Amino acid sequence: MRSFRLRLILALIAGITVVSVASTYFEMLARKHVLRHELEVRTGWLGTSLQPYVEHALTAGITPEIEALASELRSHQEALGLAFFDSHGNLVASDGPSDLIRSLPLDPVKTAIKRGTNAGAFGRTGTQQWLAEAIPLHINRQPAGALVLLEDSSYIRSEASSVWRQTFWHIAASVLLIVGVTFLMVRWFLMRPITKLAERLRLLRMGHIGDGIDHRTEDLALFTPLAREMKTITESLMKARAAAAAEARLREMGENVWTAERLTVHVRERIGSSRLFVVSNREPYMHVRQGRETVCVVPPSGLVTAIEPVLRACDGVWVALGSGSEDRYTVDEKDHLRVPPDDPRYTLRRVWISAEEESAYYDGFANEGLWPLCHIAHTRPIFRASDWAAYQRVNHKFAQAVLQEMEDCPNPIVFVQDYHFALLPRIIKSARPDARVAIFWHIPWPNSESFGICPWQAELLEGLLGADLIGFHIPLFCNNFLDTVDHVLESRTDREHMTARRHGHTTTIRPYPVSVDIDPAGIAVHTRSAPDELLRDFGVRAECLVLGVDRMDYTKGIVERLMAFERMLEEHPYHRERVTMVQIAAPSRTRIPAYVDLRRQVEATTERINARFGTPNWRPVILIQRQCNHEEVTRWYRASDVCLVTSLHDGMNLVAKEYLASRDDGDGMLVLSKFTGAAVELRDALIVNPYDIDGVAEAIYRALEMPAAERRIRMQRMRRQLMEHNVYRWAATVLGDLSDLRIEVLEGAGGRAEPQLVHSKEGPHRKWA
Repeated sequence: MRSFRLRLILALIAGITVVSVASTYFEMLARKHVLRHELEVRTGWLGTSLQPYVEHALTAGITPEIEALASELRSHQEALGLAFFDSHGNLVASDGPSDLIRSLPLDPVKTAIKRGTNAGAFGRTGTQQWLAEAIPLHINRQPAGALVLLEDSSYIRSEASSVWRQTFWHIAASVLLIVGVTFLMVRWFLMRPITKLAERLRLLRMGHIGDGIDHRTEDLALFTPLAREMKTITESLMKARAAAAAEARLREMGENVWTAERLTVHVRERIGSSRLFVVSNREPYMHVRQGRETVCVVPPSGLVTAIEPVLRACDGVWVALGSGSEDRYTVDEKDHLRVPPDDPRYTLRRVWISAEEESAYYDGFANEGLWPLCHIAHTRPIFRASDWAAYQRVNHKFAQAVLQEMEDCPNPIVFVQDYHFALLPRIIKSARPDARVAIFWHIPWPNSESFGICPWQAELLEGLLGADLIGFHIPLFCNNFLDTVDHVLESRTDREHMTARRHGHTTTIRPYPVSVDIDPAGIAVHTRSAPDELLRDFGVRAECLVLGVDRMDYTKGIVERLMAFERMLEEHPYHRERVTMVQIAAPSRTRIPAYVDLRRQVEATTERINARFGTPNWRPVILIQRQCNHEEVTRWYRASDVCLVTSLHDGMNLVAKEYLASRDDGDGMLVLSKFTGAAVELRDALIVNPYDIDGVAEAIYRALEMPAAERRIRMQRMRRQLMEHNVYRWAATVLGDLSDLRIEVLEGAGGRAEPQLVHSKEGPHRKWA
């Protein structure tokens, strides 16, 4: 570093010197030009003023008077010397240094006589520098000779020398000042950050991650790219160290818990050289405009947590709908984007659909049709032929994108997500019989009678049965699906092995309860947040906090939950002004009328409860209607005494599991609806019927009054269940079972299924043979 500083200082000195000398040189040239011009003007003016007298003397033939005039000018130091030449260039009279007069060049004299204008020339004799200015003389308008004035020009050189001396001292002062400032800047803005960076790397190398390491990057602003990479390296090392430490602790305790690293190794071993293709409606990374910048954001999704390690391990492809405002401007010509942005390990392929298609396919068929159809929430599903047509078109668009990505890829693995793409498995399997195709249905599957409401139930089932593996959350949904297949299609179902065979292709149906990520070591690293810290922003004080976290959706039972909390306050007045309920309701599907009506109902119920029980210093219910990020929701989880998950019907409901995962302090209580998939696993929660307002009210009261020892025992058991069945185990199990399946070639021409129009009692509809 010393040699670097020395080289930097020497380079600065050389640079400053060269720039200063060059600048002074050109400035001096300009100054000399000005001084010479001024001397020429002054000498010309003097000569012009003498011209009439000299011409008069020449006309009268009085040469002695010319000599007297020259002597007088010399005596007054108006000129260095004077000389008079006739029209032939011969010297007539002169006064001044004889050697200088004799050495005068005749070119200015001849030029002045010939052209009739002044002519001058600078010259040097020995150490004497001079200017010779020739002024033409006329007699009767005829050239009669020239008057030559000699002026001393030595002062020009003296002034140049003075400027050079001043420049030298200026350069010296500038060098000292700049070197001093540079030394301080190097020390403060270069050496200190580099020293901190080196110390940080040393601590990381020694394994002291998080111990004494300042992760802020403000002091590295000068090295922004390096600082970003350093931050990424630090986070990666911290995660790797934490994972290694967790694995070591788990081995010590004899635990068998899945982690992201274990999932990565598992996938590499099971799928070998095959490549994974994931299809979902929601993309893992989206680009949006924030002010003048385009930023990459990660939408909240547990799916990204589970699937990303797998895609990283096999350099897979995630095919998703491009929904960000700036998504189109961040992809290449093939609509590809390498992600994650800070460490690209797999490819995101974005698919584009029109606003009309999105409205009909997503808002219409998927969320006004299939969503209420599969959830027993007593909201009438709406099916339109135009929505069904859009649903088919979008499924084919996604299928084409997946098939393009799968070209030249042997034995691909396709993992389709959710009810948005029920037709996709059959389309892909028809085109690529060698592909292993799985689809996971993230919402409930109703009984066969309820599903029969859908006019296109046969087509949906045919599309799903194109998959080799279909996953649901719980066994009940698997049985409902097989019942539906039995009622709608001609197929052979095997309840013992949970398979459905149709036209020579076997589809396996399995329950895979999806989960969340949780610290596998199970060690508390956070203390419980005080409710007052979060309630202060709302002007409310309370000893206890009851929390609900949902999308604004009619399946979540928000209105019934509010009514149950109201009943608890009514039946147990002691908790008034002691307990506040916070309901986070993120806006969802705001273009659908049923969701607009629900929002109004929730707002009206909240206002009624607050008006009934509220006081100047306390509100019973705080309604937060906005999208909260993960960190904010986690703070609410840790501050709450009770978490209410009282969905009317839910496939799993990850809020219940996220709440447990965040409570590494081992405290808190979960009130859970019996109609959620999570209730099958989390038996230590207080299980309730969300339609039973009195029952839910008593469960809230029981949770608030439960002894701390019982709460902690229940929480410990539920967290243990969550650790053993986390999201990484879910992904490993699904992909492991898929890789174990025997792939059969579909019957039909060329080993591929062909669509045929089949008639049933419900009318003609398309089936796959």
